[in-house]
Amino acid sequence: MGIVHIDLFATLDLVGQAPGHPGEDPEGGFPFGGWQAPHFDEQGGRQVWAGMRGLDALLLGRKTYDIWADFWPYQTDDIGTLFSRVPKYVASRGNPELGWAGSVLLGPDLVNAVREVRDKHENVHVIGSLDLVRTLLRERLFDRLNLWIFPVVLGVGKKVFDGGEVPAVLELLEPPFSTDKGAVLLRYGLRPGTPEVGDMTKG
Repeated sequence: MGIVHIDLFATLDLVGQAPGHPGEDPEGGFPFGGWQAPHFDEQGGRQVWAGMRGLDALLLGRKTYDIWADFWPYQTDDIGTLFSRVPKYVASRGNPELGWAGSVLLGPDLVNAVREVRDKHENVHVIGSLDLVRTLLRERLFDRLNLWIFPVVLGVGKKVFDGGEVPAVLELLEPPFSTDKGAVLLRYGLRPGTPEVGDMTKG
């Protein structure tokens, strides 16, 4: 069985909507599309690429897929070449035409479909795709959470955790990485079981 990595960009108040550009996800009249761009730099880019080198499959939501399919097939850098080479599994409630070579539409039973993808590959990465990520978090259907936190507070927008999560415990797998622009990368692994409780007033 392989590993499902969630690669996610969020603000300090855990808004994950439309980090890349203004037209990415304007749902709800979101006014801050592209909030990530001013705070991303070469340091962050190198870390993102380092985390993707073992990637052998992509798992994407429909919106993210549509945006990427208009861009990445035409890029010849390392990331563009990698994305075009690996299988791309797309979660969608509809029946879209997937023109990007190597793209596969997942079946209606998303939970079992993701499990089947994990069984076929070693390192499956979910990048962006906030609605899909929320489902994976609720179903505990991930192994790693690579969470980028940026020094921005928006106050509006879709948040990573939308109230439907189940209790879970994660462990920090390596020391946090930070860029000169204040972005912090936290790499977590999902642990079995649920959170323990205690009493801080007792020694």
